[in-house]
Amino acid sequence: MSDVVDTTAPAREEQSLHRGLKARHLNMIAIGGAIGTGLFVASGASISEAGPGGALIAYGAIGLMVFLLMQSLGEMSTYLPIADSFEAYGTRFVSPSFGFATGWNYWFNWAITVAAELVAAALVMKYWLPDVPSWVWSAIFLTLLFALNAISAKAFGESEFWFASVKVLTVLVFLVIGVLMIAGILGGDSPGTSNWTDGEAPFVGGGLGILSIFMVAGFSFQGTEMVGVAAGEAEDPERTIPKAIRAVFYRIMLFYVGAIVVIGFLLPYTDKRLLDSSEENITVAPFTLIFEKAGILGAATVMNAVILTAILSAGNSGVFASTRMLYALAKGGKAPRLFARTNRRGIPMAALLATTAVGALCFVTSLAGDGAAYTWLVNASGLAGFITWVGIAWSHYKFRRAFIAQGHDISELPFRARWFPLGPVVALVMCIVVVVGQNYEAWLTTTPDLHGLATSYIGLPLFLGLWAGHKLVTRAPKVDPTEADLSRE
Repeated sequence: MSDVVDTTAPAREEQSLHRGLKARHLNMIAIGGAIGTGLFVASGASISEAGPGGALIAYGAIGLMVFLLMQSLGEMSTYLPIADSFEAYGTRFVSPSFGFATGWNYWFNWAITVAAELVAAALVMKYWLPDVPSWVWSAIFLTLLFALNAISAKAFGESEFWFASVKVLTVLVFLVIGVLMIAGILGGDSPGTSNWTDGEAPFVGGGLGILSIFMVAGFSFQGTEMVGVAAGEAEDPERTIPKAIRAVFYRIMLFYVGAIVVIGFLLPYTDKRLLDSSEENITVAPFTLIFEKAGILGAATVMNAVILTAILSAGNSGVFASTRMLYALAKGGKAPRLFARTNRRGIPMAALLATTAVGALCFVTSLAGDGAAYTWLVNASGLAGFITWVGIAWSHYKFRRAFIAQGHDISELPFRARWFPLGPVVALVMCIVVVVGQNYEAWLTTTPDLHGLATSYIGLPLFLGLWAGHKLVTRAPKVDPTEADLSRE
């Protein structure tokens, strides 16, 4: 019997991909995917640029958008729990060309992200061992990520569970310590509300200041959609996926909104160290500064270890997601059939090897010349995540229309998204605003910054080119709601 199966047959797909991901794995994949350097490091620069109130509004708004997207994804992925998720939903409910572009967009998004995480991990290791060449650490970590993904889906899920647990525990400890410091119980006298009222606080730069960090906030939440890819290997998806979806919003909002509030109370937005926070200078990351202020010994070392964990978690998830998407593209005839083969452990090894090789090659570009090629790749990848979110919202809107048009009742859905049709429409509009406004400064200059515009928006013409190219070659029409494929077998 062939290992290659039809993309429209989820029941047969289970013979290839093994459903080894438990409910706790899915919970941590969804929650852990959104907790990373964006929270631990970039939150400081966000507060510095938009003020504590501006940062709170930006992260809260993006959090609401992610909640709506996860509701949309939850409805589709519980009804159709398949590894090709975004690609399949786009193909079935929008058009084959849109699905083709969405699948390849998501694959290169995470394949390139793996390379970015390898660079970041090497920077973190320089804190402890500055004399070891960066490529050595990147090679070690890439080997580790490959091994975790080559063993089994359960091994990936288990490793991600523990990676994410470290991040979640760190945020919880940070929030408890922060509240005690705000109350004046720990770390000396409480600053009270002064950091929310002094100078231009709580809002710095007005509406443009908030818009300027929307993209940063969006990057911070990227990865939550990975539960849709993991659905193809989840145990009892109709029960475990809704549970994971419901938990994500409240926990992530607690972590992000709570952290922004704590940092906003304890550190003034005028603190110059906040603008300098990065993986290269972990000693001035906001979490480190507050832990040190609380008197925790070795705070920088502890946070460096936590950030390394966050980076490895992102890389681990990136290898998994991009491998599964390449596998799904091959099953649907949109990539070489070689990548649709799985071994006896249910691992699409050819797709894993190809994804790992692309990640390694992209990393090599960071070492070649001035690294300009690598910068372009990372920028293309960054926008790809938001394009995927646009695809989720649009696909869900079309899915529900098709579901009703074909005589179904929403009571048949294992999980129903809240606030339809408003939810996916609002999420779609917000995603488009973030995509268009990510580098609004380049549009406002007297002479448009063409280089800045090109590097910021390179991902958009790539996606549109894939979409248009497939359309020109195949002449595939858009999907009529009455004829959309809703089959679950």
